[in-house]
Amino acid sequence: MAKFFSEREIRAIAVFLPLAGLLVLGVVLVRPKADPAAALRAEAEMEERADTLVMRPFDPNTVDYDGLRRLGLSKHEAVSLLKYRAAGKIFRIPEDLTLCYGIDDSLFRRLEPYVRIGRKYAIAPQEFRRGRVVAEPMPPSRFRLDTVSARYLRAIGALSKRQAEAFIRWRDLSGIYDMEELRACYVVSDSVAAALEPYIIFPERQTAPIDEPVEINTADSAALRSVVGIGERTVVSILNYRGRLGGFVCVEQLAEVPGVTERNYEKILKQICCDSCEIRKIDVNFATPKALGRHPYIPPQTLRKLLKKRQLKGGWSTAEELIEDKILTREEAARLAPYLRFGTRSGSDDE
Repeated sequence: MAKFFSEREIRAIAVFLPLAGLLVLGVVLVRPKADPAAALRAEAEMEERADTLVMRPFDPNTVDYDGLRRLGLSKHEAVSLLKYRAAGKIFRIPEDLTLCYGIDDSLFRRLEPYVRIGRKYAIAPQEFRRGRVVAEPMPPSRFRLDTVSARYLRAIGALSKRQAEAFIRWRDLSGIYDMEELRACYVVSDSVAAALEPYIIFPERQTAPIDEPVEINTADSAALRSVVGIGERTVVSILNYRGRLGGFVCVEQLAEVPGVTERNYEKILKQICCDSCEIRKIDVNFATPKALGRHPYIPPQTLRKLLKKRQLKGGWSTAEELIEDKILTREEAARLAPYLRFGTRSGSDDE
């Protein structure tokens, strides 16, 4: 019977198999075991860091342990930075943070926008020029927006030098009289505007007396924009709402427009009027579901009841019938009635 392996090959296999077994056994024994407790501690530390995260400007030469923890640093990272500083090290530029053991590149990139090196330690140019070194941000206080300086906006950490100068030019050219116009400035982000809002004192807009009030149903965007209290965004909201509504029956409906604040509403009422003859009515008996559903006074639930009853009944002659059929309440009917027309099959206009 022929042999499959030579004696030399058999001896080699006999030596290899025990060695392979020992190697597998070593890998199994040396492999690190999972430590559930360590994993839970790491997860708890990450959750604690996320819950206390408050990004704000800081000086790494003076910030304390609690301040570092509020910035999102772990306990190990915060203690590492404090030990580095206790050893006599000084942070002169933001990049010096990367020399601190425990501050990796990803953490540095997150902290870099908020690093403010105080004038005492910062590397100043050979020929010092005022304003080159950013001082530690000062806490903001209430200020008038029409007289505030670029230097103050920089000092409280709201804007950079270029942003502050661009903001002052924008303000002097166009004027800023409310939060909507402040957000319209291209160098002011929504987050910065929200942070500054509690401290801003807006100037009163000085306008020439209005000879005639603006008729809100026929006014175009330019005419609406001339009304004190109506900004660019509010103009768009008014035009969109007027289109869905079919026109305003009374000026008080302006309070329903998104973006019209209570403060601006009082100003606007003195400068507008309303001609209810200009409103556009909708034929409740023949209008398409899309046309009916577009009206802000006909919510989806009311629309479903109306269409179902119209299919069975054919239509109505008065708003009172809509109340009797329990499609509208008396209050809803009173609000919607000026916009309804009850057409007949012989003379109806589909909308």
